[in-house]
Amino acid sequence: MKGLILVNAYTQSEHELNQPRRIMAELAGLGVPCDLRRNNFVPAWVAGDIRSDAARGYDFCVYLDKDRYVPRLLERTGMRLFNRAQAVEACDDKMLTHIALAGIAPMPATIPAPLCYTAGAPLSEGFLGRVEDILGYPVVVKECYGSLGMGVYLAHDRAQLREIAARLQGKPHLFQKFIAESAGRDLRVIVIGGRAVGAMRRTSQGDFRSNAELGGRGEAAAPDPAVTAICERAASALGLDYCGVDLLLSADGPLVCEVNSNAFFGTFERVTDINVARAYAEHIVSTMQGV
Repeated sequence: MKGLILVNAYTQSEHELNQPRRIMAELAGLGVPCDLRRNNFVPAWVAGDIRSDAARGYDFCVYLDKDRYVPRLLERTGMRLFNRAQAVEACDDKMLTHIALAGIAPMPATIPAPLCYTAGAPLSEGFLGRVEDILGYPVVVKECYGSLGMGVYLAHDRAQLREIAARLQGKPHLFQKFIAESAGRDLRVIVIGGRAVGAMRRTSQGDFRSNAELGGRGEAAAPDPAVTAICERAASALGLDYCGVDLLLSADGPLVCEVNSNAFFGTFERVTDINVARAYAEHIVSTMQGV
């Protein structure tokens, strides 16, 4: 058995490359060699039918990019991807995540922004007023595509809401209820093969976002059965082999904020002493052996 690990064509960050290198090392330790490659060698293309250089010589692909097209092409050749293309797409678009989990996991109230195709078109004050009515202030505004806490803003009144909405008008974005009691703190739970393997509490002293990349600090946490059940249901509904589920800690219980199909686990491994890469590698091998 041999695997391909695909990462973004342009990433230069050692922080981002830690994840594929760790997975590759753990797979090698299980007797499964892998090639780590950037997604820039034309892995697959359409020429009447689907042609693929990546499909030859590999039994599976650990897909750590968010490109929409290559994973769908590879799956059409019969290659097994970890995670699957549809699952990555559903997590990459935060609004699609909320739609997929509606009725399955508790989440903060979330409203999609209307798409705008005309630069400089006036905002709908009626729409902003309805956002106020449903969500109140402060209100979280998020770009639908983004990671590491980037593209997330907080509006405290109509003027700020209008300014942020105008700035994001040409991008897919959403509006979400602010969970005040969870400001600057959340819980990340790693789920592998349908099972929650551990949790990390993240806190920030100076930002309503708790991401480690924005200065948040992590510490090991013991998820209770309710948290575990929510995260495992979310991962199952999205069809994920591996993910990080981020939970807001509301007065009424945990709420799913985001699900990350390619969640970085460097800090998680360090503070929890859980070998996430090994657990993921074992899931990949057992899955492929069962194929």
